[in-house]
Amino acid sequence: MKIKLEIEVEGEKGQDECGVLAIRASRGNISADLMVGLMSLQHRGQESAGMATFDGAKIHNHRSMGLVSEVFDEPRLESLPGSIGIAHVRYSTTGESAAQNAQPLPIETKAGRFVVGLNGNLVNYHSLRADLEARGYSFSTTTDTECLGYLLAEEMNGGVKDAFTACGNIMKLLDGAYCFVVLMENGEVVVMRDPTGFRPLCIGKRGDADVVASETTALDALEAKFVRYVQPGEVLLLDGGMKSKIVGASPRVAHCMFEWVYVARPDSVVEGKSVIDVREKFGEELSAIYLDLKSRLDVVVPIPDSGRSAAYAYSRATGVRLAEALQKNRYVHRTFIMPGGEKRKRMVKLKLNVIAPLVAGKRVALVDDSIVRGTTMRRIVERVREAGAKEVHLLITCPAIISPCFMGVDFPTFEELATPGKTVERLRRELNVDSLNYMTHEGLARCIGLPKDKLCMACINGDYPLKTKPDIRSPRRCD
Repeated sequence: MKIKLEIEVEGEKGQDECGVLAIRASRGNISADLMVGLMSLQHRGQESAGMATFDGAKIHNHRSMGLVSEVFDEPRLESLPGSIGIAHVRYSTTGESAAQNAQPLPIETKAGRFVVGLNGNLVNYHSLRADLEARGYSFSTTTDTECLGYLLAEEMNGGVKDAFTACGNIMKLLDGAYCFVVLMENGEVVVMRDPTGFRPLCIGKRGDADVVASETTALDALEAKFVRYVQPGEVLLLDGGMKSKIVGASPRVAHCMFEWVYVARPDSVVEGKSVIDVREKFGEELSAIYLDLKSRLDVVVPIPDSGRSAAYAYSRATGVRLAEALQKNRYVHRTFIMPGGEKRKRMVKLKLNVIAPLVAGKRVALVDDSIVRGTTMRRIVERVREAGAKEVHLLITCPAIISPCFMGVDFPTFEELATPGKTVERLRRELNVDSLNYMTHEGLARCIGLPKDKLCMACINGDYPLKTKPDIRSPRRCD
């Protein structure tokens, strides 16, 4: 009989804030397609979901708390007619987790109505909001999406008719990571990506329909052909065709390396780099960096699910046997991205079981993508030791996270992190492991296949590619 020891897994990982989707077809109803695409982006946000459609006369919008499958059923989809629409899944970074913050967010202006969905985090949100409030704008949410919407409203109210000019003016004011989609009341769709290119955004084509999505998995789910990525600083206008223009520039492009490490789905391709291929290279790279470790190991154990690809590759490269000794309960929803430290402590988000015979009396290497807060890793190590492991070693595919993220991944304060101010040896002792083996900065970039200066590595080196350098010890998420 196999003995299983139960582990409770808290909200340990850094979560990306949102996923966005836009479809513009010439006919038919696309609400079901929006739901399909949105479900393939569910990993990017599980607090709320929403979609807005245009039927040729007006915008229909529905947004609510919950998973995509909970928010939308057949009657609800039927209430969202039209061949043009945008959709959104949310995990809160700026703004609390609440129904009024769900998106797409409706914005009313003197010049008309529109709805907007944002994937990103504006680091200068507080100052932008204060300025807008001083000019008479009243906020009904705590999100930076509303702030962005009012900036667009300012352009429209001021008589700017051209989307490229309006977005170019807005881009000059914004600092941070943002990919946004806007559905205008005339059925036009406006798409913009920040000039640094922090978050991914891609374009697909299915018949005469244009599709824009946060990840290529959404294109795959919709059977849309990948066309290209939206360029940093680019604005798209979908108005029966597709017009595009680069309206902003940045001193550097800096794609978030954490997309490949953890955030993106394994079957996505981000900036031309297959996520699963990159994660397998992480395992191979770790085997080359820590050559002597393999002689000290009996089994390699992936921490599901994000450590699996690297663990398999490490096992192949070293010949150390792979053991799936940590089993995930598939009937527990992937709800560990619920926000708030107290909720993480209070609620069991996910459960892992240690299959004791696979680790008892053995020297075990646990493989995971990152150590952010460290609380869950301590618990896993403790349970693996309780199951009888002789030694426990850690292989981590991301270098040590030493700084908060202000660009949309949910470790926004210095105090939350496990690593800052600690040597690897000190953290090794705190985690109670026999060795702690991190990926190197050079190895990370080599595996991704992009130069270090094309990646945002702020959380591992403190170099923020922003207009304003944040105080990393500030407890605030933004400025």
